[in-house]
Amino acid sequence: MTKANFLSLFLLMCCTMLMAQTKVGGVVKDQNGEALPFVNVIFNNSSEGTTSGENGKFYLQSENNHTELKVSFIGYKTEIIPLQQKTNLSLEIELQEETSSLGEVKIVRGKTSKKNNPAIDILKKIWENKRDNGVSAFKQYQYKKYEKLEFDLDGIDSSVVKNPIFNGMEFIFDYSDTNRISGKTILPVFINESVSMVYGDNIENEKREDLLGNKNSGFEQNQNLIAAVKDVYDEYNVYNNYIKVFDKSFVSPLSTTGINNYNYVLSDSTYIEDKWCYNIIYYPRRENELTFKGDFWVNDTTWAVKKINLEASRDTNINWVKELYIEQEFEVLNDSVFLISKDYFQANFSLTKKENSKGVYAKRTRVFDEYQFNIKKAEDFYDKRAYKFNEEVYIRDKQFWKENRLEELNREEEDVYVMLDSLTRVPAFNRIYDIATIAESGYVEFDGWDFGPVYSLFDYNQVEGFRTRVGGRTYFGQHDPWRIEGYLAYGFKDDKFKYGISGKWLLDSRSRLIISGGKRRDIEQLGASLTTNTTDVLGRSLASSGLVSVGDNDKLSNIDLSTVNLEIEPWYNFNVRFGVSYRELSSASPAFSLDYYTNEAQTETASTIKQTEISTILTYTPGRQTSGFGVERNVVNEEEFPTFFFNYTLGLKNVFNSDFNYKKVQFFYDQPLRIGGFGRANASLEAGKTFGEVPLGLLNVVPGNQTYFAMYNSFPVLNFYEFVTDTYVSAHFDHNFNGRLFARIPLLRELNLRELIGARAVWGEISEENKALNASGIPLRAPSRAPYYEYSIGVGNILKFLSIEAHFRGNYFDVPESRSFAVTASFGFHF
Repeated sequence: MTKANFLSLFLLMCCTMLMAQTKVGGVVKDQNGEALPFVNVIFNNSSEGTTSGENGKFYLQSENNHTELKVSFIGYKTEIIPLQQKTNLSLEIELQEETSSLGEVKIVRGKTSKKNNPAIDILKKIWENKRDNGVSAFKQYQYKKYEKLEFDLDGIDSSVVKNPIFNGMEFIFDYSDTNRISGKTILPVFINESVSMVYGDNIENEKREDLLGNKNSGFEQNQNLIAAVKDVYDEYNVYNNYIKVFDKSFVSPLSTTGINNYNYVLSDSTYIEDKWCYNIIYYPRRENELTFKGDFWVNDTTWAVKKINLEASRDTNINWVKELYIEQEFEVLNDSVFLISKDYFQANFSLTKKENSKGVYAKRTRVFDEYQFNIKKAEDFYDKRAYKFNEEVYIRDKQFWKENRLEELNREEEDVYVMLDSLTRVPAFNRIYDIATIAESGYVEFDGWDFGPVYSLFDYNQVEGFRTRVGGRTYFGQHDPWRIEGYLAYGFKDDKFKYGISGKWLLDSRSRLIISGGKRRDIEQLGASLTTNTTDVLGRSLASSGLVSVGDNDKLSNIDLSTVNLEIEPWYNFNVRFGVSYRELSSASPAFSLDYYTNEAQTETASTIKQTEISTILTYTPGRQTSGFGVERNVVNEEEFPTFFFNYTLGLKNVFNSDFNYKKVQFFYDQPLRIGGFGRANASLEAGKTFGEVPLGLLNVVPGNQTYFAMYNSFPVLNFYEFVTDTYVSAHFDHNFNGRLFARIPLLRELNLRELIGARAVWGEISEENKALNASGIPLRAPSRAPYYEYSIGVGNILKFLSIEAHFRGNYFDVPESRSFAVTASFGFHF
């Protein structure tokens, strides 16, 4: 989930009781009154159960009527507890030690033995018979998927009901419910249902999902919100060694390395749907690591997991999530292949992890059915993706849902639709929704247009002094086929107005054929980019600001840019863009120059560069997911896919008084990396070369960073224009261990800090001909005798939102006025 979307949902959700058939809750203790964790608690003569938490507490509910509760734990006598009522929420259960078997019992509260442990023997059988997800065993597959997403306010009590924020919305508390895992009183605030057909070809490595119907509470047209909600949940396979949840890689209890991270206890055995199964309880060996606790049932012949639940410990190093629970059920096909039949995911978002803190429950239920295999599709089947908004999918009638729901809504969920649809017509609720929208997009919405972005209203630098900027865009909906946006800025020191305006039009939605153009006159720091983004008519680099700079940030340029572009997407996530641009560049500061010689004798100079360019840009982003079908789409899985970028630029002399002929090629590759339980990394490689003679303003400046904040793919210890090249190769590597090391240090582990390391290097050269053109007074030096490099160490997750890194220069200490050390900070809402 993007940071903006997560913040939007958090603001939206954060700003009596209906009964199921049977509810039980309480605490399990031993004879000395000490809480017993990881105790197996199930409804007798069923497989519906849970395990007690670290504090011995448990909660369990069922849609069925049950009269007895079975409580069992290795080394203790099994207790059968009669249930006098449908709701029993204050049970205190005491287990007696089983003295006759104490000699056979291994340690069950603490570290269990890795040897002579029947639970681990069973685990090894699972590894030996380990299979990929069931559909992977076939050449082709297809199935129907029903998905239900819900968001619920947690901690509904009298203080919440009386809160002034709910004035005019008091009726919603009549619809409060009980969470089936925790037993807490909740208030549903969002529900979304969808039915899809999923097709896949394992030979061709293709997959397609066709949405058949979508229904939600009051936000039918807000596909950004729906996409943001869906992005809360990740796809995962419990048989993998690592399970990705909220951008974190948890060690799976079925992992081949699980015995190093978990304790395992064989707890029970019984028939589940005529299959004899063993029950194994597992829990973490160490605190603060990305691990789960829970139990699973495994068949004694196929050694396939029949049912599993996973619950993250509260001390797990993951932000904003107080509780995390996963439950999966599988069907065994022909005693060989297992197919997932049901998946349930639940997370409780909260500002703190205190027991009584209030938050938001996010829940997802998925049901899978109608499996079919080895039905080969036509060659172009997987190329036919949805390319325009189909309103019918979002207005399906009751008959459609009656026929396609794979799991019926209960009465409470049906009532929620009524409540939430009414809520969207309450002014107080719409005010909260508007605030969330501003937080997500940065724009204030009006009828047909938006004002913003509000984050760019004020700035400062040495050239402009204090600067103010106002802007806006047309916006009738996220599927708009055209959009116009622009801004007007004013500097109080240079007493000049600046502006930018852009327009784009989607000519063909199937091929995503878009024509766009724009004009910009502004002041920009060009020394913070390798020129891959200098045709942006609306953007402005953080490096242009003097509010957060180290030393003087006066090497700023005037830029007058006009562009016309045509782009098309011939294949999914493959974009081709043709563009023509005209730029005029000059110095914006008396302390800085872009001058160049105009004659061989070096007696005449020019201060303004006029240049016409034709460019061809190819961008490939495999795995990228987007929402919306208009001229602009939102990416819903940022930082989850690689990016390949290639740019070929042709500079044309004497076209619109252009000054230079040249050719320029650039290649960029960015790759997010998951390194198992060792965290997340990001690596990038960039290379470029300019053929022809060009002045400083058209060369490739190695991007320095004189700000106190992290800037993507820059060099924090370099000053602006410290290195200039016409040929370069640059590489960056950053890694976040996600607290893997700190979690093993007592006391420090309680802070949930995260270790950061990084390294970056660049090699480049500059021709003597380009040096001879330079009349700016800035020495043109390139890191040619050896690659320039930096390295960094840092600490992340300080107060859950701050990261601080220390950067060290590796060489080229002889460069005048160079820095050997720098500190940068970054802010963000990260899990």
